[in-house]
Amino acid sequence: MWISTTCNLEFQMGDPTPLICMLRPRSGIQQWIAREAYTLSPSISVMEYTDIFGNLCQRMVAPAGDFSVHTSAVVKTTDVMDKAPGAYFVEIQNLPDAVLMYLRPSRYCESDRFGNLAREIVDDAQFGYDQVYKISEWIRHSIRYTPGSSAFPLSAVEVNIQGNGVCRDLAHLGIALCRSISIPARLVVGFLHGLEPMDMHAWFEAYIGDRWYTFDPTDEMLRGGRLAVAYGRDAADVAIYHQFGPPAIFSSMDVRVELLNGPPS
Repeated sequence: MWISTTCNLEFQMGDPTPLICMLRPRSGIQQWIAREAYTLSPSISVMEYTDIFGNLCQRMVAPAGDFSVHTSAVVKTTDVMDKAPGAYFVEIQNLPDAVLMYLRPSRYCESDRFGNLAREIVDDAQFGYDQVYKISEWIRHSIRYTPGSSAFPLSAVEVNIQGNGVCRDLAHLGIALCRSISIPARLVVGFLHGLEPMDMHAWFEAYIGDRWYTFDPTDEMLRGGRLAVAYGRDAADVAIYHQFGPPAIFSSMDVRVELLNGPPS
């Protein structure tokens, strides 16, 4: 399926302010970027680099006053996410080096606190994909998905105690539970066609059967129409913007995802 995405960020800067943004998607196994635009107003110089997770990051110093970032993309993405019931657990000694960092506890995913709960959830599941599926389903039925309920990221421990959270918070819990039973897991931030209310979305991926698979505790059907923008250990790695220095006002964000009839002409 073909989708178009737009994201508009509006700021009011009191002083020149360093920013690092993360809003440019890359083509990958289940998405192809056919067209992309990135506009700053007022226009300023930007330096781009690739971080340790493979994300495209943009460094800039936003001027004082009104400042906006506008991004758009036309993307071919799958309308059905890959699933692999029975896919095998990859033993630690056989994991690629780049995947090992997704096994350890991180700021918002305290996997060293969830071993007992994870083993209880996956008690009768085959090692690998089936374990992660049971974890995702347990979260979907046990933790209430409440859009707009948290302005700041909740850790896995916090959302488990609270019993509700936004998509990012539920993904943190899924990641922590997977890592606690030695399954690498990472956070993904991006766009999802048909999301209500529309916003940036977050889900998680687990490394099983020698590749990454998508899981989303907020989505009963695991819909396609996803555009992944950034990957990381947790929300600390994948914020769509980081602001440094003097306080600034983040005045608005407008996100839109539309289904297209076909490829761009």
